Amino acid sequence: MKKKARFWSLVVAVVAAFLILCLVTPLGTYVSRGFSGIGEKVTALVSGGDAGSASSDTEGAVENAEEDSKEDAGSDHVDSEKSSGSDDAENKEATYEDTELIFVGDVLLSDYVLSNYNASGIDGVVSRDLRVMLTEADIFCINNEFPFSTGGTQETDKQYTFRVNPSYVTILNELGVDVATLANNHVLDYGTEALSDTFTTLEGAGILYTGAGNSLDEAAKLVTVEVNGKTYGFLAASRVIPKASWNVVNRQPGVFTCYDPTELISRVQEAKEVCDYVFVSVHWGTEHTDVLTDYQESMAHQLVDAGATAVIGAHPHVLQNMEYYNGSYIFYSLGNFVFNQSIDSTMAVKYTVDGETGEVSVTLIPATASGATTSLAGEEKASSIISYLQGISSTVSISAEGEVTPAGE
Repeated sequence: MKKKARFWSLVVAVVAAFLILCLVTPLGTYVSRGFSGIGEKVTALVSGGDAGSASSDTEGAVENAEEDSKEDAGSDHVDSEKSSGSDDAENKEATYEDTELIFVGDVLLSDYVLSNYNASGIDGVVSRDLRVMLTEADIFCINNEFPFSTGGTQETDKQYTFRVNPSYVTILNELGVDVATLANNHVLDYGTEALSDTFTTLEGAGILYTGAGNSLDEAAKLVTVEVNGKTYGFLAASRVIPKASWNVVNRQPGVFTCYDPTELISRVQEAKEVCDYVFVSVHWGTEHTDVLTDYQESMAHQLVDAGATAVIGAHPHVLQNMEYYNGSYIFYSLGNFVFNQSIDSTMAVKYTVDGETGEVSVTLIPATASGATTSLAGEEKASSIISYLQGISSTVSISAEGEVTPAGE
């Protein structure tokens, strides 16, 4: 009888404990945790614990986990501060990423180029070793010397008019193009409709563009890209258009022009206030000669004085001289990069921004094209291109490896 009494007493105690537990903690809590959780709570009560202490343990564990999470978040934040230059002896060593930008001259997806692409893919447009350099750069910028469209009305009083089916924008994507400048004498070859199609095509491909737009502000817009904590700005204008009506102030959409450079200079000054580095592309000069026109040097100097990190020229279709002026480099013409069947001499210009110091270094990448495929120049040809540029560029020194420095340094 005593055993039975003790048994029933134990049962009553367990039931009573369970009822107390239900009053202290909502039953839904246990249901959500499963019956095993209830059993654990009851066992704790029978063995001398209470609902309050069990709940307290659980809450304490949650609080501890939250504190650990906060501490972890704080550590991440400190690590970020360390990477930005903290000199605490216990901090991790700061790491800095360099940034690479590559610029090339005129790009036209001519029938020869498209034929290669249709037959051999992107390898038929730019050789693989050169293309790797382009795609691995953080920012790759080209002068887009044509409209993307299948419509529009062809200009009748021009010797050469260009237009490319928008489906071939994939070529630019496969080359790794990030920024396209549209300020040139061919983007309106098929009128405003084709230029509008070009905007739509580039936007759809995720490629930024500047130099043309539906208003002066759009055409002269500053395009910015942020890489490794620095802001890089891009502007473009043309000093060469076939008709005054191409100027965006006369017809929209249109081209941002710099026959009077005042507006462009003002835009560069504004860009310098919000960008760490500003690159200005200008379509200018005389075709097929390395002799500068009378305005190129003075305009280039004004742009540098306004804050341009570099001035990148196009339109002559051949290489022109380089200049070091007031801390910046001027490339009066980079020539054709992808164009027709043959390009005797061209180059890509690589800017490397040191992630720690912000200092800029410049390297030339000599190239040539045969059969409408642009390739890295061989050793002998590369040496010839560098020697030619050195011969016409008195304010810079170019090493055999293409590294550019101010003359005399």
